[in-house]
Amino acid sequence: MNQTSNASIRAMVMNLLSERGITEIADTEPLFSSGLLDSVAATEVLLALETDFGVDLSDEDFDITQIDNMASLEHFVGSRTPA
Repeated sequence: MNQTSNASIRAMVMNLLSERGITEIADTEPLFSSGLLDSVAATEVLLALETDFGVDLSDEDFDITQIDNMASLEHFVGSRTPA
C-alpha cells in the first residue's frame, strides 16, 4: 500500500474520531475495543475499506480486532488490497 492510501485511511479514521472530540491518537491505541469508535463507526470503516480501497471483507475469519488500531488497520488494508 502506498503513502496516499495510508493518509486516506488515517484521514477517514481521524474524521470519525474528531466527530467524537478526539484530535490525536497513537498508532497502537485501540480504536474499537476501547470504545473510541462504536459499532456505527465500525460499519463506516468497513464500508470505506470495501468501496474506497477495494478490500474484500467476505472472509469468514475476519474479526474487527484485526483492525483495532491505526497500525493494524493500515497493515490489514495493505495486505488485502488488490494488486
